[in-house]
Amino acid sequence: MKTSASTGIQEYEVFALRYATVERRRAENFMIHDPHDGPMPMDYFVWVIRGQDRTYLVDTGFNRTAAEARKRTFLRCPIGALSALGIAPDDVTDVIITHLHYDHAGNVNLLPNARIHLQEKELQYATGSYMKHPLLRSAYSVDDVVEIVRGVYNDRIEFYSGDADIAPGIQLVHVGGHTAGLQAVRVHTARGWVMLASDASHFYENIRNTSPFPIVLHVGDMLNGFQRLLSLCDSPDHFVPGHDPLVLTRFPRWGDADDEIVCLHQAPVEAIG
Repeated sequence: MKTSASTGIQEYEVFALRYATVERRRAENFMIHDPHDGPMPMDYFVWVIRGQDRTYLVDTGFNRTAAEARKRTFLRCPIGALSALGIAPDDVTDVIITHLHYDHAGNVNLLPNARIHLQEKELQYATGSYMKHPLLRSAYSVDDVVEIVRGVYNDRIEFYSGDADIAPGIQLVHVGGHTAGLQAVRVHTARGWVMLASDASHFYENIRNTSPFPIVLHVGDMLNGFQRLLSLCDSPDHFVPGHDPLVLTRFPRWGDADDEIVCLHQAPVEAIG
């Protein structure tokens, strides 16, 4: 991490690590009907924000047991995959949970030293009356939610009520829409402000075509979120969706290609199209 000479704001390295994938059809990924149906797989990522003295992990993924239960192709443990960046689980000082869906909030027990940053509204949603509806709770894992509740009682959780600066050059942006407490993460890098959108937009096409992913609590909040997150990016090339396989081909690879890690703090090598 260094400080930009022009802005005085700290700059971070940001990495996307792919850990799982699943086959899907285009019709499953958009709220607006797409007449050109065809294969459109979905990838699963965690993201690392690395500074000089702190390492932030954005989301924690799921484990092999969850992958088998939900019929996902599990490629690697997302926490074990940090070793390719020279990061041990004990080195992770902070975890930002964008929301508590099973693919974003598992494995917390593998990060014993990390402070967990979460919107209070998200835990309220995940433990409140909406969870009486199977449709809304299907993307949550009760064990993962309970682990977060334990974290509250163990003084591991830092709660937020809306947007917040958690460090110089790292901002939480409360979006909602997909879930009540979904938050994106805005990070200052050498190429400018990068927006880790998480599930505010699963794919580039969700936001580009203004067609939300079908799992959504509040459509209006999601649509407003599209506009707001783009306004907080230096350009559309600085916007990173949560599940798009194109992320792995658009950005420069880090280290061994088999590790499937890309550098989001570097300029894309391929246009969005």
